[in-house]
Parts: sequence; structure tokens; C-alpha cells
Amino acid sequence: MRRHPRRGEAGRQVTAPSERGAEVGRRIGVGLMYGLWKPRVLGAWKVPATGPAILAVNHSHAIDGPMVMGVAPRPTHFLIKKEAFIGPLDPFLLAIGQVKVDRATTDRTAITDALGVLSSGGVLGIFPEGTRGEGDFASLRAGLAYFAVRSGAPIVPVAVLGSSEKSSRLTKALPPLRSRVDVVFGDPFEAGDGSGRRTRKALDEATARIQKHLSAHLDHARRLTGRPENAGRPTGH
Repeated sequence: MRRHPRRGEAGRQVTAPSERGAEVGRRIGVGLMYGLWKPRVLGAWKVPATGPAILAVNHSHAIDGPMVMGVAPRPTHFLIKKEAFIGPLDPFLLAIGQVKVDRATTDRTAITDALGVLSSGGVLGIFPEGTRGEGDFASLRAGLAYFAVRSGAPIVPVAVLGSSEKSSRLTKALPPLRSRVDVVFGDPFEAGDGSGRRTRKALDEATARIQKHLSAHLDHARRLTGRPENAGRPTGH
């Protein structure tokens, strides 16, 4: 995996996941997602064309990450739980610029990699709920606020709807082949209050602001697509 060097805060040289690798991952995602399903993408133009950005994605199905990776207008580096990096998937995910994170501890390597993506002007993808669940942004972890406040990067809310409404007859773990999955990108917003503070209180306040924005976007996306309220929720597979 090729990684790009940069200078850390203490002057030491650190590296960021390869944007070229993430572009390869995006092209693979385009082929798979459009080949297996029928994505309907709305608002992709709202993703900043240049500079750092954070995609905050609701998460109710395993294909949500690959789907956003394939339909996003820019290469995306997702924070992905280390449990997904098994067997041949480990070198593959690293090669396409994805970031491995240990959710059971403060993973400083993952934090450095994620900040490296943003300081290099790249796009970081985050599931702010921390794990797959209702997909309704009801419970956010503080990680998204930390990265947004620390980097100053705008957050783009992303709603994936329809990935978990039904299961494929062939494979219960996947949506029905050629079914429609909606991906709705929202307006970018700043998480911080403009003070630059990174205290616990400032991050808690930022998390509350983020949750308000993300929940409002999800409601808008459901109305826009005509999806029912439970369109983003898992069906038990």
C-alpha cells in the first residue's frame, strides 16, 4: 500500500492512506454497486469538490459503506472496524486506502491516519453511530465531533435508504439484486462553534449540533425519496 508522507505536530513524518488507492476502491465500488443494485444518488454535487470533507453516513447494512464509496463523487477513506480486516480483505482494504480502527480502545494509529486523510485534503467516511444498528443517527459517538473540530473539515450528511428493507432470496445478507437503494447527500455544515475549542464540553456541544443536523437530513431524505420511516433499519439479517 502506498502512503503519502506528511509532517506531524511534533515535526515527525507520518503518513496518510493513499488517495490513489481510495480512487481504485471507488472505481471497484462503482462497478459492483451499479452492477448488483440500482443506486439512485441525490445531491452528490453538495460534496465539496476540493479540500477536506467528512461524510457522516447512517449505517443499517453491510453494503452501506461500499455503496457510498462507489457513488460518492470523490475517493473516500472509511473508518472501518478492525474485525472486517480478515484474511485477504486485510491487505485489500488497506490497499484501497481504508482505515482500520480498534473500537475497543483509543486507537491512536487510526486517529493519526484519519487526521492524515483530512490534512491532505481528502474525504473521510465515518459511521457516527459506531456500529451497524437502526441507521437513524439516534446515538452518536464523539469520534465524528473530534475529527470535525480538530480538522475544521465540513461534515456532509449522507443517508442510505433501502439497503435493509428486504433480503435477497439468494443471499439473506444482501438486499435483493437490482433493487433500488437511495443515497442522499446533504448540505455541508461546520461542527464547531467557531472558537476552535477542543475541550470535552466543546465536543459534547458539537456532537449535539451534529446529531441535530444528521437527524434533520435523514427526515428530509425520507420525504424526498418517499421511503418509510423504517427504510434505514435492519430487518434481522
